[in-house]
Amino acid sequence: MTIPDPKKRRPRTQTPWSRRQFMTRLATLAGGATALTASGIWLRGSEPVRHRAVEIVKLKDFRLPATTLHPLMAIVHGEHVEPMLREAIHQLGGINRFIQKGDRVLLKPNVGWDRMPEQAANTGPELVLAMARLCHEAHAETVWVTDVSLNDPARCFHRSGIQQAAQQANAQVFIPGKDDFLTTDMGGKLLKIWSVNRLFHQVDKVINLPIVKHHSLSGCTLAMKNWYGIIGGRRNQLHQEIHTSIVDLAAAVRPTLTVMDATRVLKHNGPTGGSLDDVARYNTLIASLDEVALDSYALGYLDLTPDKIPFLSLAEARGLGKVRWQDVTRSESQV
Repeated sequence: MTIPDPKKRRPRTQTPWSRRQFMTRLATLAGGATALTASGIWLRGSEPVRHRAVEIVKLKDFRLPATTLHPLMAIVHGEHVEPMLREAIHQLGGINRFIQKGDRVLLKPNVGWDRMPEQAANTGPELVLAMARLCHEAHAETVWVTDVSLNDPARCFHRSGIQQAAQQANAQVFIPGKDDFLTTDMGGKLLKIWSVNRLFHQVDKVINLPIVKHHSLSGCTLAMKNWYGIIGGRRNQLHQEIHTSIVDLAAAVRPTLTVMDATRVLKHNGPTGGSLDDVARYNTLIASLDEVALDSYALGYLDLTPDKIPFLSLAEARGLGKVRWQDVTRSESQV
């Protein structure tokens, strides 16, 4: 009889698991994982987690070199927007001063609301149409029309008439989606790092096309306030210090040209409006290279004065322009 050596381990045979045993084992493992997760412990491998670095970019300065050959502001009155715009641009030096052959041009109207043109909550489509045509006449490579709407964007662009105007002028409407914003260093006192519509980083020229409106918080929506429509995120947070945020935006976005729509003016219940009783017709366009002076001048249509609007003096203190529009070289005409 052979006595087994206790130091030698017998070979172990693996008995196959039954389905019941397998399911029991799986449940045990799942329970353990749940317990670890609940206690804040996550099982992971030894490889470090790699996070994609977010590139922070800056906006370029789209302004033209200063000149004394032309006025800084042109005020034109009339019944038809296109000849009014052509006259205003002519007074400032002509479209070829602002747009060169091959330029990628971005037009920024106010298209924030699901409203019709008669309600004056958005920039008039006639101005968008005329400006896009002028840019194409200067042989711009591409003309884009964009805004970050507060109501449903598709409805805003359609009901405002701006989508149809852009198509008629062979311009491209760009409604940014959630992935169409770039993390941008705004360099402001309140706005430090914010997400900005990517087109503002991809074009050569930017033309601001605001409308004159009353605003319940800031008192008015004019040229500088129109830059709210370039940023994403929870921009309503900026309303806590709305005047500082307006100036931060105006300091960050330095446009090639600004043309203010004062053909229809929303005098009350802005910025959304709705009632035609709140709208007055002034049949005027104002083109300018000084947005502070332009906003100051436009206050007259809202029966306001510069001392009632804090962002104007803040903007002048930062060197963005002059509050006294009377000190700015200008021309005025009727077509």
